[in-house]
Amino acid sequence: MALYTDINFNKSAKIFVVGAGGIGCELLKNLVLTGFTNLHVIDLDTIDVSNLNRQFLFQRVHVGQSKSVCATNTVKLFNPDVNITTYHESVISPKFNAEFFKQFAVVMNALDNLAARTHVNRMCLAANVPLVESGTGGYKGQVQVIKKGKYECYECNQKKSDVKTYPGCTIRNTPSEPIHCIVWGKHLFNQLFGEPDPDQDVSPDTADPEAVADAGAVAAASETETTRKSTRQWVEDNEYNPDKILHKMFHDDIKYLLTMDKLWKSRKPPVPLDLSQLQGAGEGNNNGTYALKDQRPWSIQECVHVFRESVRSLSQEYKSSGYLTWDKDDKPAMDFVTATANIRASIFSIEQKSRFDVKSMAGNIIPAIATTNAIIAGQIVLEGMKILRDDWAKCTMSILQRRPTNRRKLIVPSPLEKPRESCYACAEKPEVTVSLNTETMTVGGFEEKVLKKHLGMVAPDVEIEDGKGTIIISSEEGETTENNEKTLSHFGVTNHTRLKCDDFLQEYELVVTILHNTVLSESRENPVEFTVSGSAAPAPAPLPAASAVETTKAVNEVTASNSLTPRKRNREEIEIEDNDDLVVL
Repeated sequence: MALYTDINFNKSAKIFVVGAGGIGCELLKNLVLTGFTNLHVIDLDTIDVSNLNRQFLFQRVHVGQSKSVCATNTVKLFNPDVNITTYHESVISPKFNAEFFKQFAVVMNALDNLAARTHVNRMCLAANVPLVESGTGGYKGQVQVIKKGKYECYECNQKKSDVKTYPGCTIRNTPSEPIHCIVWGKHLFNQLFGEPDPDQDVSPDTADPEAVADAGAVAAASETETTRKSTRQWVEDNEYNPDKILHKMFHDDIKYLLTMDKLWKSRKPPVPLDLSQLQGAGEGNNNGTYALKDQRPWSIQECVHVFRESVRSLSQEYKSSGYLTWDKDDKPAMDFVTATANIRASIFSIEQKSRFDVKSMAGNIIPAIATTNAIIAGQIVLEGMKILRDDWAKCTMSILQRRPTNRRKLIVPSPLEKPRESCYACAEKPEVTVSLNTETMTVGGFEEKVLKKHLGMVAPDVEIEDGKGTIIISSEEGETTENNEKTLSHFGVTNHTRLKCDDFLQEYELVVTILHNTVLSESRENPVEFTVSGSAAPAPAPLPAASAVETTKAVNEVTASNSLTPRKRNREEIEIEDNDDLVVL
């Protein structure tokens, strides 16, 4: 295979490729064949069999091995003289600090999650290294050049979270869509086998605002010893007996929900599962109507059978290995959620889904398409070559559209914009205003939900600007742990208090002004704990809860009919991910 060497650029420039998955494989191949000789590549993931039909650097013998290592070994066959350094680690690790990033001429992102992208963006800003950001989602994609002080950064335009949330009372009491049952199934998995999270309780919620007065009182008064125990303690006491779990979760708890009669005045009441009425529940339904079992909804008999088998398998693994983490590619874990979700859906008269559909929805999957990855990887290299030639005037944002424009173009270039003065990542003195209830928001909640999850910090330190240097959050392990359960108001944080927040790993400082607000949202369906302003432009309004495929379809339809310019359409309506979980054949 011949190398393409006729383009004038510094082929020995040191390039850092972040991600060796869908885009990353194509990118490494392109870089080597274009003549680059000094590459570094990092990826924490290992190869799964589902990767093989679009990540062409991998073969079946590579399953279970490091993506970065295997990709490197394969591309070296194209050019044995190329020098590639591999890292089978997380890019968020403290060892990959600003000094590490400063050694590179260009950083090229091929990532699939918001947190890692945000972190790499900040490291490139701290190191003043150009970044080529990219992403794909289905047939769409984009490539963006980021340069500190010259072009806007990844955070100049606020991104939608890639994690959907649903009201707890809906999940626990009144599910109405398949996704509600799937979320409940994932919560049950964590309650039985994972690290328990109080926010993921699966028992009926007696605090539901709709179950007030007499109904709620009757339900609360009728609580049994079983419902007062933690779910984990109860299943351990019953030695993970599958039939006892089935009876409790799908019979006893449903009957308990029926005592909250106000919930069912305008809803169809659920019907408790009666195992004695199921014929051949242990055998499964093997009718030959569909060729592939994963692509048809299972009968309740099949669901019960699969539930029993998966509980036996997962409980043994839990007893031998400790806490389990739900993984869509782990067969027993996926079987458990599919069976659980469909049994619950049947009880609440909700459409049941195939295992294939449940996997898509549970993993919040947008289809990954090999040709899209290949196109975007090519655009990344072209932009990287412009940077190395110091030809900044020709750098653009490239937007790959699902449908051709009126001029029959699928790839639409868009001018790069200057940094936003209000950006909380790349502004000269970043500041934001956070509105919250200081009397209910805990220090731990502020750290996890506001600083880490929303503002993208990794190891924050927080000091109150009170003239005393009061530190309420420290990145040193255990130094301020005792503060986590205390409210912000306990430390005198109130209206217009200023907090100096810094992250030593990201070399990033941010001033947060607190606005005390006791009523952020009256909506029970969409509760809001805090709002952030004075930074990026508002994120687009979320689409109604739906499956990943339905959500993608809705976005595509809006995009196709909208008359905005390609750049504005991308910014306002398209959230692009490089998701390696599913491919459309």
